[in-house]
Amino acid sequence: MDAYTSFAQVYDLFMDNVPYEQWGTYLLNLLKEHGIEDGLLLDLGCGTGKLTRIMESFGYDMIGIDNSFEMLDIAREHESSNILYLMQDMREFELYGTVRAIYSACDSINYILDEDELKEVFRLVNNYLDPGGLFIFDINSSYKYRELLAENTFAETREEGSFIWENFYDEEEEINEYDLTLYIKEEEGRFVRFQEEHYQRCYELPAIITLLEEAGMEFVAAYDAYTKEPVSETGEKILVIAREKGK
Repeated sequence: MDAYTSFAQVYDLFMDNVPYEQWGTYLLNLLKEHGIEDGLLLDLGCGTGKLTRIMESFGYDMIGIDNSFEMLDIAREHESSNILYLMQDMREFELYGTVRAIYSACDSINYILDEDELKEVFRLVNNYLDPGGLFIFDINSSYKYRELLAENTFAETREEGSFIWENFYDEEEEINEYDLTLYIKEEEGRFVRFQEEHYQRCYELPAIITLLEEAGMEFVAAYDAYTKEPVSETGEKILVIAREKGK
């Protein structure tokens, strides 16, 4: 879980292809469909707060939780002073009260490598949701890990920095490892090299549903992420919707 330290400095730069505005509109419509048009929301694994700020712009009161001080430091640099950011591990997060809905985007859930720990995350989510509150999250699909990431290397260079992503997927253990080498431009123009290791676990949808139900939640639906289409064999992400079902 100790990821996104050096990468936080260039995260938004290299993630500029992520359709946060589209995701925000999708979440807004989904929340409204379930009668959640205002109130307090939690962004679990909020990173630099891009999606958090979008949801705030729609009129929601926002809390953002992330375990990376560096990511939250960047999030707090923005003008939105009404968002409460908390540096916590999602496996043991605490709130002062309940919220109307919780969402977790950008495959944050995949960083939980142990099923029992993931069930505890789901239990905490259920605990901090209002009665009947909604939980929305996305996960990377097994197709993405097996076929797209696999044992491939990805690289990108920008003026402000560059990265090399060396990926390894253990299909038997269902663990994805990627070694990230970063070259980040300093103020004086020189580039500094950093290295990070990231690990994610692949979860099949039936296992996710079981863990949600064991944690006391009700499974509502699953789609190809950020659509209303059924989960497909070649989708890269799965979006899951669950509901609070009693404490």
